Amino acid sequence: MSTAEETAGGEAQAWGEVTPDAARRLLIAAVEAFAERGYHATTTRDIAGRAGMSPAALYIHYKTKEELLHRISRIGHQKAVEILRTASRREGTARERLVDAVSSFVRWHAGGRTTARVVQYELDSLGPDARAEILALRRQCDDEVRQLIEDGVAAGEFDVLDVKGTTLAVLSLCIDVARWFNVDGPWTPDEVGALYADLVLRMVGGEIARRDQR
Repeated sequence: MSTAEETAGGEAQAWGEVTPDAARRLLIAAVEAFAERGYHATTTRDIAGRAGMSPAALYIHYKTKEELLHRISRIGHQKAVEILRTASRREGTARERLVDAVSSFVRWHAGGRTTARVVQYELDSLGPDARAEILALRRQCDDEVRQLIEDGVAAGEFDVLDVKGTTLAVLSLCIDVARWFNVDGPWTPDEVGALYADLVLRMVGGEIARRDQR
């Protein structure tokens, strides 16, 4: 899967909400450039060139380079919230919902690793107002995972002494997949998702709880 295919469609990020087509092409080009060179080393000329457009055409759709990063970050974090919220609020035990949340979240970071790297690791490049908006979305991600763990503890499914710290550990583990995952490597996104779900269950004592209930 090429970077353009990864960012333009599929499970990872469809960008279908970005219109018109020229604005979407510029956004995809920005994702590629930011992931490859970093936000600060990327120029608007770089982005426009990747999109097959002139620098002047870019400013029709985005006033600044930061506006592009902000939109990428907002859409990406909204998707992250949606993935975790859908899993955490489905029917089922806390264990089942946590497995669904972790495996889905990891698949997103693996399948859309280029987009996810920009979304997760360029936060400090945003200005104060944009950064505050993205941090609020991150807190929603934290809330969904923390609630899942709290539900499991309350139900006797999990054995967790520090829910806040464990929530941070779970999210950090999932997000880091975007940094190292290689589409040409030995694992598929589904396989990594299943592996990480098992690891997280062991972190929260989910496997022990499951065996005790037999």
